[in-house]
Amino acid sequence: MIKRDIISKIELLLKEFPVVTLLGPRQVGKTTLVKSIKAFNKRPILYLDLEKQSDYNKLNDIEIFFATYRDHFIIIDEVQIKPELFAYLRPEIDEKRDNGRFLLTGSAAPELIKGVSESLAGRIYYLEMWPVSLTEALKSKFKQTQHWLRGGFPGSLQAKSNAAAERWKEGFIRSYAERDLSALFGVSLSSSIIKNFWEMLAGTQSGIWNAANYARSLGVSGPTVNKYLDLLEGAFIVRKLPAWYVNATKRLVKAPKVYIRDSGLLHYFNQIESAKDLPGHIITGASWEGYVIEEICKKLPQNVRPFYYRTHHGAEIDLILIRGLKPLAAIEVKYSSAPVVSKGFYEALDDLNNPVSYVIIPSGQSFKLAHSTKVITLEDFLIKELPKLF
Repeated sequence: MIKRDIISKIELLLKEFPVVTLLGPRQVGKTTLVKSIKAFNKRPILYLDLEKQSDYNKLNDIEIFFATYRDHFIIIDEVQIKPELFAYLRPEIDEKRDNGRFLLTGSAAPELIKGVSESLAGRIYYLEMWPVSLTEALKSKFKQTQHWLRGGFPGSLQAKSNAAAERWKEGFIRSYAERDLSALFGVSLSSSIIKNFWEMLAGTQSGIWNAANYARSLGVSGPTVNKYLDLLEGAFIVRKLPAWYVNATKRLVKAPKVYIRDSGLLHYFNQIESAKDLPGHIITGASWEGYVIEEICKKLPQNVRPFYYRTHHGAEIDLILIRGLKPLAAIEVKYSSAPVVSKGFYEALDDLNNPVSYVIIPSGQSFKLAHSTKVITLEDFLIKELPKLF
């Protein structure tokens, strides 16, 4: 079993909040992780999996259930299946406001779940659980190339062979397209359109979002394709990286860039089945860019947000890290051990008042470019440089 760094964060939050909700895509390891967590205050533990009918039925009368087990540490898996739970949690917590009473898991963003209207502000902490990160994988003796190729879902990463990993990803994608997305959000979706849309996104990894183009190709309306994108984002499959456009003196691109978050799923759609398929493939540069951005985002504190920057005149930075309104770092991603950085990157640095800057590469030695820009491997950046920024 791969040791997950998030465990210590969950245990800390349970000491500070009555409810902690762990969010993340299906098959990311949430159930395995929550079953390993012990109640810090010695409460007896009660675990419910709402995908089991017998556990679901135990919540037919939620008020009575909560009152009966008020002294327990209650873990409820896949809470989006019964969204009315959130409305009952607020009065129950106010009745007995002890920290560490509930640990919930969910596979969809709460704001997109039909029927969730209770915010539980001040009573709940939402925490995202990512697929296995590069640093977690390295600690478990996986190489960067294997992690990038297969992605961070444990079922794919730990498969006995690349062929077995491909079969796992095929089953995962089919399940999401045919059943899971509709079930998660309580809406009826066309599985064929969802799968085609997913495949189109994988073919245009890191592209700037243009709803009209996708709608035209899929034969649906612009609002419909925007809804599909929101659902894939809400299921933690897609990342919309927003544009940074605070600088009003420039003509800036404002549409988000869109990424398939897990590199293994991206590679499945692009028929990249082994490491030897990566060099020279048309999607490799965009895949490496998305992989680097996702690995960095896994390490960001809550008060630091990721953006990209692009002007209509070609000045561009792949990733900027923002705290408040201040750029902390500018990051360019290159799939090369001897990267060439464009003039537009340095122009964009000037626009942003020259924050500390990096070019991230897959392997090789660190060295400096103009503007004191540091060329560095992803592993070294995550371990040595990123913590310094905060």
